[in-house]
Amino acid sequence: MTATAKRTTQGIKPGGRVLCAMSGGVDSSVSAALLKEQGFAVIGAMMRFWPDDKRSDTFDTCCSPDAAYEARRVAEQVGVPFYLLDYREQFQRHIVGPFLAEYAAGRTPNPCVNCNTKVKFDELVKKAKMLGCDYVATGHYVKRVEEESGAVAFHRGDDPRKDQTYFLWGTPRDALPYILFPVGEMEKPRVREIAEQHGLLTAQKAESQNICFVPGTVQDFVAEYVPQQSGQMRDIHTGEVVGEHLGTQFFTLGQKKGLGLFQSHLVRHVVHLEVGSNTVWVGEYEDCLWKGLKALTPNYLIDLTDLPSELEVQVRYRTAPVRARVLHADEHGFELEFDEPQFAVAPGQSAVLYAGPKLLGGGLIADHVRALPV
Repeated sequence: MTATAKRTTQGIKPGGRVLCAMSGGVDSSVSAALLKEQGFAVIGAMMRFWPDDKRSDTFDTCCSPDAAYEARRVAEQVGVPFYLLDYREQFQRHIVGPFLAEYAAGRTPNPCVNCNTKVKFDELVKKAKMLGCDYVATGHYVKRVEEESGAVAFHRGDDPRKDQTYFLWGTPRDALPYILFPVGEMEKPRVREIAEQHGLLTAQKAESQNICFVPGTVQDFVAEYVPQQSGQMRDIHTGEVVGEHLGTQFFTLGQKKGLGLFQSHLVRHVVHLEVGSNTVWVGEYEDCLWKGLKALTPNYLIDLTDLPSELEVQVRYRTAPVRARVLHADEHGFELEFDEPQFAVAPGQSAVLYAGPKLLGGGLIADHVRALPV
């Protein structure tokens, strides 16, 4: 067993039975290979999300029929059984439906958070227990840390460019001990190197960057399901009509491109989406600065009494965490005050809480109340 292999299962004795989620990508392929190498009894599984009437340009990179074929081939290479699990109904109910509903409500959802929370680390953990497995493993760049108390915590992956803890804040706390991340302590080049050493066919497979079920742009996809309705674009300070639009669902906070202002030379950002009146309120950059946020439907991965009064919060996947003070926190949500105002904190996105590298939990960002012109 290599030194790297020992680190990936810290506190875990080899020999257990593991359900390894295989997406057909290099990260999950290497995860299965490492676990098998370490002496675990590995079962490979892929969750089928694509419908029978799969549209072109959807599910073509991750979670696709071709990816399922590649995952099965990798399982054969590694020498583990492989199963395709049907989660089409759950995916439509938990992911696609809420995705459209959030845009219709003037919010900007993150479907990958929902997928990990309600499908991969809820439904899949339940399936693993039904199959008599001790653990579920994935190719996420997240570190599983067993603390002195015996509790399991999730920490940021060692590769800062690939860290995926942001997507896992909603993981049920009681599921943490059952989840393994074999590549969480590696950097991507090392993962590809291991794949090459094992001769895995996914070693140089490109990564998927798009939302798997959306063909083309998000705006075009939303337009097919959420009816267009013409409305006005107004200045947040004066109430003056400065443009027109076809629905608040096509905008997100902070947006400055594609606004179609009457005076096209003006630089304006979307400040607030008022769905009831179908109004898009715009203003200057400073009008998009938030001093804090409120979040609802929280999930805490520690006891609420242990939540620090000062912590770090990340409000988008591709942004750095910032310091914040906890003004209030309970089972219904939390309220934070930033050390420095933050630009365009979008309702519907996730506010993810950290203490250094440790993931503490998170919640869904709620809209802030603005004083609108009469």
